Amino acid sequence: MAELIKLPNIAAKLESQLADAGITTVEELQRLGSREAWLRILARDPSACLMRLSALEGAIQGMRWHYLDTETKASLKEFYHQHKEK
Repeated sequence: MAELIKLPNIAAKLESQLADAGITTVEELQRLGSREAWLRILARDPSACLMRLSALEGAIQGMRWHYLDTETKASLKEFYHQHKEK
């Protein structure tokens, strides 16, 4: 571990959750994408929120999640609601 924590938005707790979900490298996170990574976390932690999904996307894009473009934020929000309301 300690590789993912170097990415924006990834603190120790999220890095640990990613590891629990089988994601331990930046390459794995990029290959899987934020949505799949978040779904794996959600399967283990029902409190997984939209901010966590956004944080993962921002980490992949190399930026704080606050700066994601409007279209990306809207797409993530739609995905979140599709999967959280089940």
